[in-house]
Amino acid sequence: MSAILPVELPVDKSTKSQIRRGERRAETTAAKRTKKRLTSRGATIAALVIAVLWTVPTFGLFVSSFRPAQEVRTTGWWTLFSNWGLTLDNYSEVLQAGNSQLNLAGAFINSIAITLPATLLPLIIASLAAYAFAWIDFRGKNVLFIAVFALQIVPLQMALVPLLQFFSRGEVFGFPVVSSISDAGGYSQVWIAHTMFALPLAIYLLHNFVSEIPADVIEAARVDGAGHGQIFFRIVLPLTMPAIASFAIFQFLWVWNDLLVALIFADGAVAPMTKLLAEITGTRGQDWHLLTAGAFISILVPLIVFFSLQRYFVRGLLAGSTKG
Repeated sequence: MSAILPVELPVDKSTKSQIRRGERRAETTAAKRTKKRLTSRGATIAALVIAVLWTVPTFGLFVSSFRPAQEVRTTGWWTLFSNWGLTLDNYSEVLQAGNSQLNLAGAFINSIAITLPATLLPLIIASLAAYAFAWIDFRGKNVLFIAVFALQIVPLQMALVPLLQFFSRGEVFGFPVVSSISDAGGYSQVWIAHTMFALPLAIYLLHNFVSEIPADVIEAARVDGAGHGQIFFRIVLPLTMPAIASFAIFQFLWVWNDLLVALIFADGAVAPMTKLLAEITGTRGQDWHLLTAGAFISILVPLIVFFSLQRYFVRGLLAGSTKG
């Protein structure tokens, strides 16, 4: 008995256009329902108030960065409209400020050289670990995941002494691990430190997204003969890209604005901007007006990164909030 194949009936153009309009209308209705659930008038008003309260002092700092030093010390930024006077002296002075080994322009390059690897390394390791915890069965997986999750509550300061021992003598608590990596002229110490501090939270967050991928998709790929590498790079990685981009923004901002790790592990010619900004004000803070210009130089790159990944950031925050 031969199988009966379905026959495609002819559909006129008017019927097709009506179907398309119905699909678009359904998508618009679903989008409106989602927007209504996620927003409210009170939340919008509160967000506007917070935005204004946040923007006013930032705008004042921006205006002060273009005012002469004497006027910054004696008058408020709002007097600009009655006492008009702008200058670029603060920016030229702050770019040349620093110590005998490094100025702020060089520290800006150091911040980029520190932040980019310190953002990419934990993301690469955490994404692989998240896939292993979510879709690979091995002995002790749950215990190990709980241990990684528990590392988030360990204060960063408690790890500084063991890390110093590791970097200086290549040992941890007296046990030799590797040869010394205390190279004073490199970035390896600060890269390793930031990667270690970021991994627990990165693994936990990415694991939540990776584990939400439907099991049918993974099983279908395995049936087709795909290995773990193909499943990770062709299925898991594209689907978790919003989550990866969201954490990348946070990690980039944390490392870029970090001062504690920089004070301990990034010294001399490899010091980032945060360390030099704390020094250019002088021993008694008499040159604090330079911080206004230094602050806007330091936020230039984070703003570019945030607006470049903004669409992924929003998708990552809303992932899992709606169904369908």
